[in-house]
Amino acid sequence: MATAYIIRRAVFSAAHRLHSEQLSDEQNRELYGKCDNPYGHGHNYTLEVTVQGEINPTTGMIINLADLKAIIEQQLLKHMDHRHLNHEVPFLKDVVPTTENLAVACWQQLQAAMPAGLLYEVKIYETENNYAVYRGE
Repeated sequence: MATAYIIRRAVFSAAHRLHSEQLSDEQNRELYGKCDNPYGHGHNYTLEVTVQGEINPTTGMIINLADLKAIIEQQLLKHMDHRHLNHEVPFLKDVVPTTENLAVACWQQLQAAMPAGLLYEVKIYETENNYAVYRGE
């Protein structure tokens, strides 16, 4: 059987504030600059979820893309789209919502809803020039 990778892309908008409770207000301002705005700031994020697996010889698929889309919607988008990540997303509680931490949190949410070994990579673009990748390592 052949092994392949398939990628599903989703876009969501969210606000966040980069601020660590472990640092003083001054340290946060120095470290995060304008991203430490107490009211937050927003991004139009792009999420790419890559799955890997054997191609089913009957269906020709690793996973039905409609099923993958539904998992992404249920596990992530319904919680994150048009939300303030610091205040409204339970799985980001007590996490500084950097792009790196978002990638890890998204992985954890997706992995809990997918068959073992299927999830290969989560990539989050905060801007067209900045993104983070996590592979469960």
